[in-house]
Amino acid sequence: MSIRVSAATGPDDIAAARTLFLEYAESLDFNLCFQGFDAEMARFPGEYAPPGGTLLLARDGDAVVGCVALRPAPDGFGEMKRLYLRPAARGTGAGRALAVAVIEVARALGKKGVLLDTATSMVAAASLYRDLGFRQVDGPPGGAGEPELLYFRLEFPG
Repeated sequence: MSIRVSAATGPDDIAAARTLFLEYAESLDFNLCFQGFDAEMARFPGEYAPPGGTLLLARDGDAVVGCVALRPAPDGFGEMKRLYLRPAARGTGAGRALAVAVIEVARALGKKGVLLDTATSMVAAASLYRDLGFRQVDGPPGGAGEPELLYFRLEFPG
């Protein structure tokens, strides 16, 4: 696999990202209703659209194999959401490439850092985030966390 990450720009890219978001939700062993997923999809791309956010797609050749998104978060942070890879792309480095790319976008947007949450069952994802310098925190800013989620924070220097 030769993975290339780029911003979702036109209608076809936005549609591909939407499809991947829905695949992501379908792949989970719990419902994303507590995160307002249905409303998020109704206004898609919504807060993931520039200038405050971004949608990134990973491609292997012409095939879209994964996505990640960034949206504004409290206190000048960005929030990484919906990092998802189709099964064939797992273990190829595509997840790391998407995570690194979205961190770079957050930095370029002048964010103070990146926040994210992941399911406790997503051990490989949590390991990737720790490897990229994220530290685990007790919960989301200003609120109590969900017991099935782990919360992470990456602060940019300066």
